[in-house]
Amino acid sequence: MHDLNSLNAVSPVDGRYRNQTLVLSDFFSEQALIRYRLQVEVEYFLALCEIPLPELAGINATSAEKFRDLYRKFNAADADRVKELEKETNHDVKALEYFIKEKMHLLGWDDYKEFIHFGLTSQDINNTAMPMAVRDAVYSVYIPMLEEILTSLNELSEKWNDIPMLSRTHGQPASPTRLGKEVGVFVERISSQLELMKKIPFSAKFGGATGNFNAHHVAYPSVDWKKFADDFVEDRLDLVRQQLTTQIEHYDHLCALFDNIKRINNILIDLNRDFWTYISMDYFSQSIQGNEVGSSAMPHKVNPIDFENSEGNLGMANAIFEHLSAKLPISRLQRDLTDSTVIRNAGVPFAHTVIALRSLRRGLGKISVNRQAIDDDLSSNWAVVAEAIQTILRKEKYPKPYEALKSLTRTNSKITKESIHSFIDGLNLDSGLKTRLKEITPFNYTGL
Repeated sequence: MHDLNSLNAVSPVDGRYRNQTLVLSDFFSEQALIRYRLQVEVEYFLALCEIPLPELAGINATSAEKFRDLYRKFNAADADRVKELEKETNHDVKALEYFIKEKMHLLGWDDYKEFIHFGLTSQDINNTAMPMAVRDAVYSVYIPMLEEILTSLNELSEKWNDIPMLSRTHGQPASPTRLGKEVGVFVERISSQLELMKKIPFSAKFGGATGNFNAHHVAYPSVDWKKFADDFVEDRLDLVRQQLTTQIEHYDHLCALFDNIKRINNILIDLNRDFWTYISMDYFSQSIQGNEVGSSAMPHKVNPIDFENSEGNLGMANAIFEHLSAKLPISRLQRDLTDSTVIRNAGVPFAHTVIALRSLRRGLGKISVNRQAIDDDLSSNWAVVAEAIQTILRKEKYPKPYEALKSLTRTNSKITKESIHSFIDGLNLDSGLKTRLKEITPFNYTGL
């Protein structure tokens, strides 16, 4: 059995791209999941102490802080011990319970051990630990990386704001635009989806074996367990507690998050493809790194690999997000186990997304505008000012202006500045209006 490294890992997110995805290890690795579960178990026990339950009266504030060190100082050796116990129990959450009880014995807390995992089922732990992990990954890694992309795009949008550029609708020359505005389209789209995403709550299930606090109520019928659970989940774990559940959480909010990220990824795929196309049209040039090879056969090539890598990884991420959001909300009756194996893959689409964002950021940092190519394209497409001319002629009540421009522009002849001006000269208009029409060019007909 070899130790895992970049050469023997099955998945590229833990192999080829390990250095890029390592930032997610604190949230989605097996050790991280155990630590989040441990945090829930420890905080739950301490919350029981504060009800207060008479059987836990011996726990004071000082000892509580020491107990919190179980998860605050959790390390690889601790994780290994939990996995050793799991080999005996064949149950990951039960193994963690036994691990905590071992630690309690060392603290001299044997009288309190049976209040670890008191009245709970595994999903009370899993369905709080996982949304905490996802929340922390989203706000610690994903959002900052996305905001870096937004900052880069904003800077490019402002930098290129005054560069006129030929539009292409249906792949055909269309009314000119400005390069900065076209980048700004993506800024607005991503920003809007990011704001929507920030409104999605991170919810949790916490209510015992089938969500009804059966065991809690029968043991302590006078305790308001619903309020206890609400306070525990919201105040200690910073999650929103689902009120009516089966044995597991609905995953509806988590799936809304995945769908939202998928929409953002789709916008980024759109951006990657547009920038790739601009590079192929020579609108953008890419800076060349001295020792990089663009093609193994063609020495002249500088391939747009960063945008291609980003697009590919966003597609991989979306495929997995799609399955997660389609599968997780569905569970037979009060619970089946299919969610358990699926939710363990939650970190994988985040890993592909992180790889994609890094590639996109790198690609954006390499490009510069080839103004000559953009200007040449505008100069070669004077037909696009026909819209402007016919619109002004409509305003002046000139007879059938659209049809007149259509006859001019839909020919096999190349439409040039000279042919447009010749057409204007042939119109029955006053000289001042003709002068105004001749002032319209592909370079200044860019709208607001």
